Amino acid sequence: MKNAFKIILLGALAGFGGAFLFYIGFIKPELAQHQSETRFNTISYDSPATTSPAVPSYSTSPTTAVTPIDFSDAAAKATQSVVYINSISRGATYSTWDWFFGEGTGGGRTQVSSGSGVIFASDGYIITNNHVIESAERIEVNYNKRVYPAELIGTNPSTDLAVIKINESGLPAIALGSSKNLQVGEWVVAVGNPFSLASTVTAGIVSAKGRRIGILEDKFPIESFIQTDAAINPGNSGGALVNKSGELVGINSAILSRTGSYTGYAFAVPVDIARKVFDDLVKYGVVQQSFIGGNVVEYNFENATKYDLSTSVKNFNGVLLESIEKTGPAIEAGLKPGDIITRINNTEVNTQSAFEEELSYHYPGDKITLTYIRDNKTATVNLTLVNLNGTTDIIKRKIFSNTAIGAQLEATQYGVKVFKIKDNSILKQIGVPENFTIIAINRVRVKDPEEIVDFFGKYKGRGYLYGINSSRQQVEIPFMVR
Repeated sequence: MKNAFKIILLGALAGFGGAFLFYIGFIKPELAQHQSETRFNTISYDSPATTSPAVPSYSTSPTTAVTPIDFSDAAAKATQSVVYINSISRGATYSTWDWFFGEGTGGGRTQVSSGSGVIFASDGYIITNNHVIESAERIEVNYNKRVYPAELIGTNPSTDLAVIKINESGLPAIALGSSKNLQVGEWVVAVGNPFSLASTVTAGIVSAKGRRIGILEDKFPIESFIQTDAAINPGNSGGALVNKSGELVGINSAILSRTGSYTGYAFAVPVDIARKVFDDLVKYGVVQQSFIGGNVVEYNFENATKYDLSTSVKNFNGVLLESIEKTGPAIEAGLKPGDIITRINNTEVNTQSAFEEELSYHYPGDKITLTYIRDNKTATVNLTLVNLNGTTDIIKRKIFSNTAIGAQLEATQYGVKVFKIKDNSILKQIGVPENFTIIAINRVRVKDPEEIVDFFGKYKGRGYLYGINSSRQQVEIPFMVR
């Protein structure tokens, strides 16, 4: 009985083994070949001459190749105009020893962050993001295997842009395109230095225009970003977004990510905005913003309901004038809260970002025509734009220079900012870093540069400064004046 059982078991195992070998040797290769053919060959349906049902046939001809888009010319043009920027700052730490010995040198660890910039003019002017350099006590530009010290010309937090300058001439300024003519779906190329990888080029399309994403921490932000899916990562900030011709269409500024790295959503400041910001900072030291004397919000179903406007319209075109100031161009021109503004001059403004972008191209004193809808009737009105102070004057940056104190001073909304500090300056000797804003000296608030000059011209002894460093940290600096 046992022998019979062994014979049956051996026979079964032999049968299974033979079947397995047959599958491996013959069946599986046939299946693999069939799957390979159906995956990589083109399936075409022939038109039969008879009325019999069409039978699919497998063509062995290769798939017609689509000619890839060549970005090499655009990349070659753009990369020569993009620079690598290092922003260097020193974390300020002051101890009791500083107070007693009057050193005031403020130890701390040197911090270096990097970004990108675009050569805007051949004589050394470079545009970048404000957030790339805003915490810097010293700025360095790496270009063509050389390191240049850079001078900060001006910043504009409203658009997250800044202009710096290096002492060099004959630089390859980038060719400027037009962001207004840029189309959604158009190919673009991003050039920058992500993760310290110099001259990195990526490509994508324009995903959207006029994006308002709420990232600018400023009283009057201008957000009308170009959205692209070209890969942009930390270090790309301030770099170039160019079209297929290698013309600048935007300054790469932000990514939308939960990880801090690229996830498919990147944003750039339109070049038309960047061009005006650059011109204003170089000419005036400050960007000229214009206002109508009123505030607009999105015109949509929700806001139409909120402000008791008709919600039966099919298209919510325009922006809603939410409020107006007691004095200013809007009220003088007869505009009222609830008016729907649809055009500035001949340009349609269907979103808040489009309205702010179009207004940003103008200067205080410019005369514009607004088209608006009130009570389902269209009308136009002319008005003159004003600056933040409510006048039509051009605002210029006021920098106070004093040889006795050996630094440049500028009044700000918080106190007095100190920069371009010379080595023999008393401020340098007591440990005041570059781009430090002095709020108080010995617990007395300071608002004007002259107050600092007068204080150090007369004071002797121990004291301390209270203020904000370039990294926005509140700092106390003990000092000794002998």
